[in-house]
Amino acid sequence: MRDFAAGDGASLVAAWARSAPYDPVTPERFRRCVLLDPNFDPAGLRVAVRDGEVVGAAYGVRRTVAVAGEDLEPEQGWVPFFFVDPAVRRGGLGRRLLTGVLDWLAGHGRTRVDFAAYTPHYFLPGLDRDAYPEAARLLTALGFRPRLEAVAMDRALVGYRVPDAVRERAAALAAGGYRFGTPRDDDLVGLLRLAGQEFGPDWPYAIRRALDRGAPMDRIVTAHDPSGQVVGWAMHGAYEGPAERFGPFGVRADQRGTGLGTVLLHLTLERIRAAGAHGAWFLWTGERSPAGRLYRSAGFVTTRTFQVLRREVRP
Repeated sequence: MRDFAAGDGASLVAAWARSAPYDPVTPERFRRCVLLDPNFDPAGLRVAVRDGEVVGAAYGVRRTVAVAGEDLEPEQGWVPFFFVDPAVRRGGLGRRLLTGVLDWLAGHGRTRVDFAAYTPHYFLPGLDRDAYPEAARLLTALGFRPRLEAVAMDRALVGYRVPDAVRERAAALAAGGYRFGTPRDDDLVGLLRLAGQEFGPDWPYAIRRALDRGAPMDRIVTAHDPSGQVVGWAMHGAYEGPAERFGPFGVRADQRGTGLGTVLLHLTLERIRAAGAHGAWFLWTGERSPAGRLYRSAGFVTTRTFQVLRREVRP
């Protein structure tokens, strides 16, 4: 076992596919989400090597660069992923890899560690216990406890059309002075302010990053109130590029319950379908949350369930 080094990437990606068959990654995605992350430290990525090939890995990360402002979350660390090749399991390798990463995080003052839910570069929002029961047992044994539950949802779009009731609600809102459509460049100021103030720094980061990487502006639908302020938006293709991936999506708190969210959701689904996608999906919401209920009413179904796990150690 040692720190990640040049030359490990290809065999790490191959071992990942063997070890986590429901969630393989490409070399490009590994490069983008790990190696190019400004918080990446090779000492936090522990690898197990046999005969020159990676057969296991565990990745720990802490912030040295804040998502926004100066908040480095000095007590917080993350383990975005770990895996052990099935050929070498049941020998304690997973425990040794994870313990090494947790010790490394502790050495940097991290007393709270979340599994998987590292923003902006998470691969999954948490642990899928059904897919990876061995990982669940190990994390539990190492002191990780459930913090919250998240669900991924999908919706087929073959044959999709915006429901008449949604069209009617959009028309009624427009008659009252609301405006829906693709934002202009100048509208981004209000959109990013809304995303940051109402939903935290991760979402404006995602919007900026997507547009900076060339995402078309028409992947965003904004809602403006009668005064012209941006009070809601929905987007697709913001996270890592796939047009069928929905989000981020939000409505200002005082505008919820007006139907704005429903209209924005369906107008965005219409655009996803127009882009040629046969479905829409996202990774993270609370199944019983207002958002979860809205998605179900729009035809989304739960496809995976994740637990966000946390380990806390008193200093």
